[in-house]
Amino acid sequence: MNHLLRSLAPISDDGWKELDDEARERLAPALAARRLVDFSGPHGWGYSATNLGRVAAIKAAPCEGVVGAQRRVLPLVEVRANFELALSELRDIDRGADDADLGPLDKAAHQIAVAENKSVFHGWKGAMEGIVEASPHKGIALGNKPDAYRRPVAEAVERLLHSGIGGPYGLALGGEEYQRVVEGAEHGGYPLLEHLRKIIDGPIVWAPGVGGAVLVSLRGGDFVFESGQDLSIGYSSHDGETVSLYLEESFSFHVATPEAAVPLS
Repeated sequence: MNHLLRSLAPISDDGWKELDDEARERLAPALAARRLVDFSGPHGWGYSATNLGRVAAIKAAPCEGVVGAQRRVLPLVEVRANFELALSELRDIDRGADDADLGPLDKAAHQIAVAENKSVFHGWKGAMEGIVEASPHKGIALGNKPDAYRRPVAEAVERLLHSGIGGPYGLALGGEEYQRVVEGAEHGGYPLLEHLRKIIDGPIVWAPGVGGAVLVSLRGGDFVFESGQDLSIGYSSHDGETVSLYLEESFSFHVATPEAAVPLS
């Protein structure tokens, strides 16, 4: 038994498989940050901090003739999204139902994906610095008309090139911005999405939780997401009608090269 306590839940092996498959299906398209930054891990639930490779001086020493320095680390954060499922729906899964109501799980999956994206791109006060707040580049306005997106995106690419940051590049688009791009077409009917891909020579991802857009270099080594425990479903409690569960993960995020990203507002 591990800390997720899954063996204590009134859920069959088939039921757990259905829940895990559903969570994976819902999480995959929404975890935008992982598609644009370096991913390290998972290192396990007991992994607590990321080594920053730096030290801070300790003013006082234990005795005369020695000096001390303390290693600097970035603690991992634990993120949890709670949800409840009806025991009757879980029993129907065991009977072979393919239309079980797993809406609460879907909602929790979306919430924790948004939390992860926000932490990576916009930071988490008191826990980690995000890409946008770390970037020294002034934000570029996208505007409200998708046909005008080409110019600011090209300008963002040019800024990275002038900073000596090579490509390819990836573009994270918030919900509204992504919808505009997908629906937008140029006068000749050429999809805007494809035109932007040619400009950045890389992927464009839907990033729920991101405000505006962020262009990042995909050359590697600039942004590191370190996973302790990867996203998993755990068990809390149950009664005669419902089972209380949760989605949980632990991670840290470190910006190694702040100038390798340009925010677009």
